[in-house]
Amino acid sequence: MDQAIAQQGIAGSRAIVLTAKHGQSPQDPNLLTRIPDGPIIEAINNAWTAAHPGAGQLIIAGTDDDLWQSYLSNRSQEAADFVKNYLWTHSATGVTYSGATRTLEHSGLTQIYAGEEAAAAFFGVPPSDPRHPDVFGRVQVGVVYTTGSKIAEHGGDNPADRDVPIVLYAPGAVTAAQINDPVETTQVAPTILQMLGLKPGALAAVKIEGTKVLPTIGG
Repeated sequence: MDQAIAQQGIAGSRAIVLTAKHGQSPQDPNLLTRIPDGPIIEAINNAWTAAHPGAGQLIIAGTDDDLWQSYLSNRSQEAADFVKNYLWTHSATGVTYSGATRTLEHSGLTQIYAGEEAAAAFFGVPPSDPRHPDVFGRVQVGVVYTTGSKIAEHGGDNPADRDVPIVLYAPGAVTAAQINDPVETTQVAPTILQMLGLKPGALAAVKIEGTKVLPTIGG
């Protein structure tokens, strides 16, 4: 792309932004552990119905990739704590990248938020908000809940999932520098507007969120 821009003689008036929607985890395939979540969910539901005859299944929905999130039929703190306690006190066995088996403590998790913890401490919403999962778990690096052949996944809360680089090239508009302070991909749009001579503050999202242009951008 850089060569094509140069060949067209427009290198001095073109900007290049290189970034990504998300990262992937694990970056080191030797850390991969594929754990099927179906048996864990079934065991939790069986334990719940054994302790609460006639209650029915507790975990009724969720998405488990390189995170754990469960929606429960009973949204009480007691039920959420029941799931949290089960996950934390049981181990889980999965398959590594090489095909060997690996057993991990805490069902492959490193942190679990349950009920009000999930709502307030992690998602920052009232416990009454129905959109947050009743139980949310951060995985041990490398864990992917799957029965398939995935070698990495995204959507979790570890740095490899959430952190991506941003490279910005814009002759005459950018001062060469390496910035180690965190920035956000939301800053790309107002940065482009400013380089075009437009007003980033005209964007509704910029007004609401106060999004700044990327560092080293000239005014």
